[in-house]
Amino acid sequence: MFNIGDKISYPVHGAGVIEAIEEKEILGKSRKYYIMRIPLNNMKVMIPLDNVEDIGIRPVIGTKEVEQVIAVLAADVTKMPQNWNRRYRANMDRIKSGDIYEIAEVVRNLILRDREKALSTGERKILNNAKQILLSEIILASNMSEEEVTKLIEEVVK
Repeated sequence: MFNIGDKISYPVHGAGVIEAIEEKEILGKSRKYYIMRIPLNNMKVMIPLDNVEDIGIRPVIGTKEVEQVIAVLAADVTKMPQNWNRRYRANMDRIKSGDIYEIAEVVRNLILRDREKALSTGERKILNNAKQILLSEIILASNMSEEEVTKLIEEVVK
């Protein structure tokens, strides 16, 4: 159970801060929700409390883990399927896992692939989504600005 003020990571959406815990009635069913604000785009997300473990919500990483994420971004590209469809599914599975290191690999691999040859529209969307998730978590874990984290990612990926 998380509390108001806790920093959490929500797979596929990114990291944010719990601002409130409210009971809401949606479709005739009353449930408790975490109200989480994601720092990028100032977006609010409602997360049902009874689904927290199934969804894979976890605390935001610490400063030591940020250094490990940077190391993943700086590493060489990992082998990806040549087939676009398989690569797309593999990357989506990594993002859905909620594992920050997997997401960092997706960002690194797609940035490097984009530098080689332009990404397809689908892969560009995956890259942008993964980057937003990575940015939101590093911002909350390191207290750096969005611009600083964006610049750091671009500089670290070789």
